[in-house]
Amino acid sequence: MQFTRQKLVLILIALLVLTAGVAGYLYMGSEMKGVQTPESATVTVDYLNAEYLIDGVPVKLVNGVAKTEAAPGSASMVTTQYFGNELKTDLDGDGIEDVVFLLTQNSGGSGTFFYVVAALTTDSGYIGSDGYFLGDRIAPQTTEVSQNPRHKNVIVVNYADRAEDEPMTTQPSVGKSVYLKIDPANTQWGIVLPDFEGESR
Repeated sequence: MQFTRQKLVLILIALLVLTAGVAGYLYMGSEMKGVQTPESATVTVDYLNAEYLIDGVPVKLVNGVAKTEAAPGSASMVTTQYFGNELKTDLDGDGIEDVVFLLTQNSGGSGTFFYVVAALTTDSGYIGSDGYFLGDRIAPQTTEVSQNPRHKNVIVVNYADRAEDEPMTTQPSVGKSVYLKIDPANTQWGIVLPDFEGESR
């Protein structure tokens, strides 16, 4: 009988240790996910079905397209859709490729607004970023990694725009470039100077 009690005690101790180990693993896993995933972010397995923030408004793409009411009860629809100029590169320094591309948005009028967005890769899928506004009816060119050796995880978006005194009916012909870096903590873009000589953090 005494042997049986000792054996039972050992089994109970082993179960307690196992339970504590599993609980610790789950806790650490949730902590790691908390570091990698910004609070309240929506995670999806396909970046063309992710949610992006355009002018402060969450936009959920479905197969690269989203249609929402311009105003509550309005018949006018705002269409946001995948444009292209896709670039796959590590944006947040975790060694895993993320995706950068352009979205367009229009509400049925003459304007077509272009935004740069990113889909950051996590263990669970993609997290959509805030949209950086490029301009209205511009002519996108290329999206590439910055060639400045002092830039880390910086991208360059090249496009053509109009001169300030030119009307919107004028064909874009003025070359412009914007250097951008994502902040993984809030998935927002920041502008980087093209000739920045310090370390880009």
